[in-house]
Amino acid sequence: MHFTPDLDAYFQRIGDMGPRDPTLGTLNRIVEAHVRTIPFENLDILLGKGISVELSDIERKLVHERRGGYCFEQNSLLEHVLLALGFEVRALSARVRAQKPRDFTPPRTHLFLRVELGDQSWLVDVGVGSMSPTAALRLELETPQSTPHEARRVTASGDWQAFDRRSPDAVLYHQILYGDTWNDVCDFTLEEMHPIDRELGNWFTSTHPASHFRSTINVARSTRAGRITLQGRELKHRGADGRAEARMLQTPEELLHALREEFGLQFPDGMRFD
Repeated sequence: MHFTPDLDAYFQRIGDMGPRDPTLGTLNRIVEAHVRTIPFENLDILLGKGISVELSDIERKLVHERRGGYCFEQNSLLEHVLLALGFEVRALSARVRAQKPRDFTPPRTHLFLRVELGDQSWLVDVGVGSMSPTAALRLELETPQSTPHEARRVTASGDWQAFDRRSPDAVLYHQILYGDTWNDVCDFTLEEMHPIDRELGNWFTSTHPASHFRSTINVARSTRAGRITLQGRELKHRGADGRAEARMLQTPEELLHALREEFGLQFPDGMRFD
């Protein structure tokens, strides 16, 4: 089914009134504003509502109801916004592997975007929680790249001779720099993620008993000065220097207050997520 995003409503939601021409400057501006204003969150899963990947449902939830979502919602919405602006975009699949050893294989249940601008490919991901990059990343190996927040790079394993011609064991890794250590965010092979694959990935992620999204609150957004995260009952503010201040939310009322004040998420008094 053809979907036309409500661009005016989207740009109002992210607070961006700048140019809409399909350029790198526009792309980076949109990415930063999106990650700052539309929080990553899994609260509907914990409330037993499930997650719809229908584009009209995603737009209603993230834009008109001013909620957040996870990768299948966030990056699907951004994909169609960018397409409507004239960008060349493809959705790719990945395995999120934050804090996972290389010998562990996570499920391929992550969606992110590849954007072509001239002869350069760029990676965009507004749906990987507290690690969502706040700028597009060049699809270029071993080059540290600055963003408004942490430095990033793309590295590879296996015999990778060209991005679209690879040996069977070649894998690309998106990495983030914490201090002086590069950490894996996700791995990918430039395989496209078609709508049916998104449905299956979303079904697994939102319903499988082993999915961590079913067991604990996970909310995040960036700020101009750093990042704010809520995992379980731990609310953490991380500054641009990497230093973090954390506190535990003791009551359901404190939790609802934090969701409202820190992330802009409104829920009725008395709502419980556990």
